[in-house]
Amino acid sequence: MNASPVPRTPPALRRRLDRMARKAHAFHRFAHHPLCVEYAGERIRLGRLHLCRGCALLGAGLLLGAGLAIALPARLDTSAAVSGGALVLGLGSFTWRPGKVLGRLLPGTGLAFAAIQGLRLGPLGWAISLAAAGIFAAAVILYRRRGPHRGPCDTCPERDRRPACRGFAPILRRERALQRLAGRLITRSSHPE
Repeated sequence: MNASPVPRTPPALRRRLDRMARKAHAFHRFAHHPLCVEYAGERIRLGRLHLCRGCALLGAGLLLGAGLAIALPARLDTSAAVSGGALVLGLGSFTWRPGKVLGRLLPGTGLAFAAIQGLRLGPLGWAISLAAAGIFAAAVILYRRRGPHRGPCDTCPERDRRPACRGFAPILRRERALQRLAGRLITRSSHPE
């Protein structure tokens, strides 16, 4: 019994499907949270685009800290103190939820400041930079293990709604439309008229 070979998808079609998928999901790619009103405080909305508030504040903090570290004179005591403060705030945000400004913006600012100032201070400062990078890496790993806060989902009456609650329904609709279109394009490419 010879099975007929599965036709390969042409490279141009694969690239087109990748672009379509990126475009279809661009509106929520950086949200990390359901798109319902219960999570409105966890997101920043820019037109149709949804961004995770915590990630946006962390990014802003990293940029702010880097800018301050470049603009201000390098001092070992300041870098060490800021790095320690960022460590306390960052690790504290894993045991209690201090809010996005205290838990993301300030630790990001402190870690970027300490890392860049340390690079300007010679061998002892390099140790501070390495420690700041290690703290940031550990925080990312811990966050990925813990995952995003899903407290509102625990009490949501739509929690077990199938196929999806209203927070995931727009994403699911977009995915299904993409699958239908992709299926038609793949079928058309494997059975040219």
